[in-house]
Amino acid sequence: MKRVLIIDALNAYLRAYIVNPSLSLNGQPIGGIKGFFMILQKLVRESSPDQIVVCWDGPNGSRKRKSIDKNYKSGRKPIKLNRAFHNLTDDEELKNKIWQQTRLIEYLNEMPIVQAMIPEVEADDIISYVTRLPYYRGWQKLIVSNDKDFMQVCDEETILLRPVKGEYLNIRRIIDQTGVHPTNMALARAIIGDSSDNLPGIRGVGFGSIKKRMGFLSESKTYTIDDVIEHCESVDSKLKFYSNIVEGKELIEHNYKMMQLYSPQMSIQSKMVVKESIENFETTFNKTEIIGMMREDGFGELNWGDLREKLNRINYQYNLPQN
Repeated sequence: MKRVLIIDALNAYLRAYIVNPSLSLNGQPIGGIKGFFMILQKLVRESSPDQIVVCWDGPNGSRKRKSIDKNYKSGRKPIKLNRAFHNLTDDEELKNKIWQQTRLIEYLNEMPIVQAMIPEVEADDIISYVTRLPYYRGWQKLIVSNDKDFMQVCDEETILLRPVKGEYLNIRRIIDQTGVHPTNMALARAIIGDSSDNLPGIRGVGFGSIKKRMGFLSESKTYTIDDVIEHCESVDSKLKFYSNIVEGKELIEHNYKMMQLYSPQMSIQSKMVVKESIENFETTFNKTEIIGMMREDGFGELNWGDLREKLNRINYQYNLPQN
């Protein structure tokens, strides 16, 4: 079975940016770029992908969801460098963060890697759409992100790798951990809420209580909000768990609209752009250009031999005659 590596790019970049202390030869932070390459090298070494797709949040990517809920993602703390390593002003730090991300995209453009970024579309939606492309039917899709939202798109061919925890989540492991089948994950999380996106859930409800009191959500059958409400109304119990869910139906419906990725919030035109960028990708691997960019950016030593070898193989496979 062929394998495609689908990377939540901003998730990986920001993790590298925060913790990697690397400085260029002129003393500027370059840990976001260098750390991303280290993450990518580890991923290709361990998974040996046949293709790599890197998905970015587009400019104003949260606009559609914020038009539904103005408080979406509000309250998040600004991403900061580890101050133990750097002493930049806030303005200098912001400029450096933007420069590193822009420069990273330029590096990846010189590699046999598909990059996808659509204005006003979040990477979550792009990634969900990519996993459902007919082009990748019969492939193993390995999503790389620490975002739990992607549990809902896992299926027989799609696995979620959460790098920070070092865990691979397939259908069975997701059910074992949460008591919920990926098919019903968006529904369960709409009930529970998501504090990281500032989406409050039903009070007193978590995966533990759902696993105990709504075991049917572990089935592969797709359940609806109305099914859950009907179940809660039919249970002869005075537990607030059930009455809170019934009374919170509107909140659940709102959260579901915000969280579900089964129908990505993308226009037909945006979907076509992503589809064609993958199906008609013209591969390139400009090693000389990359090395020149590294020298220009003052990288110093960067052991990327394994990554270069794997990318050579991917580039070769792209250029094989198609049957």
